[in-house]
Amino acid sequence: MKHGNLRLSALRFRFPGAPADLLAIEHFALAQGQTLGVRGASGAGKTTLLHCLAGIESVNAGSILWGDTDIATLSPREQTRWRQQNLGLVFQDFHLVEGLSALDNVLLPASFTGWRASPRLRERAGDLLSRVGIASPGRRAELLSRGERQRVAVARALLFAPRVLLADEPTASLDPENRAIIGELLCELAGEHGATLVVVSHEDSLLARMDQQMDLRGGTLQEIVPTLLRGSAKPDALRPDAERHPPSSHAEHGSHPSHV
Repeated sequence: MKHGNLRLSALRFRFPGAPADLLAIEHFALAQGQTLGVRGASGAGKTTLLHCLAGIESVNAGSILWGDTDIATLSPREQTRWRQQNLGLVFQDFHLVEGLSALDNVLLPASFTGWRASPRLRERAGDLLSRVGIASPGRRAELLSRGERQRVAVARALLFAPRVLLADEPTASLDPENRAIIGELLCELAGEHGATLVVVSHEDSLLARMDQQMDLRGGTLQEIVPTLLRGSAKPDALRPDAERHPPSSHAEHGSHPSHV
């Protein structure tokens, strides 16, 4: 079973005390190595969805299958281990540690696992920094531009060659030139590593790079006219389940509050 295959079933998420579900996704599937862009109004639940896919937020019901592992059923410790072994995360605000060099920031995930960075891992970190265009790996994080910081963050997310790459508004705080650079890097590097990439964003230019685009509206994922960069036919594994079955079999009811 490919660990980057995603399948959602009867997923429900509701914040404590909220009158209705924020997320109510009956069925959705995404194939290993594909790229998905999710847009939605502010407060629609995009970041919450990404956190559910990462096992950071616990769902109220349903399954989140990455390969044959339902991360919704794992204990917090097991979810942490799963993230360490399978997941790379890119955030809007970089989350670099000032005082550390670009290289040491890329190596941070190794310290979280309790491992010492081996010479081979340090070499890989340096290669990744070179790949994303960082020429001075010893430069401290606070001396980097915003675009350079996000490049370091992308390299860090790929340190352990994850099967899954999740990005939360990765270009939102960048200027137009760096938005284009980071968007291209994300897609190219995910492809080079065979990783499944899921991006949530408001930016049409970034979403247009994805194999498939979905709109998160009323708690459900609704397909936007897809931008297919890898062929003219859409694989069945990429289609939301509602597209493969009569709408009545996957009806979703109720209004949803706006929280992220």
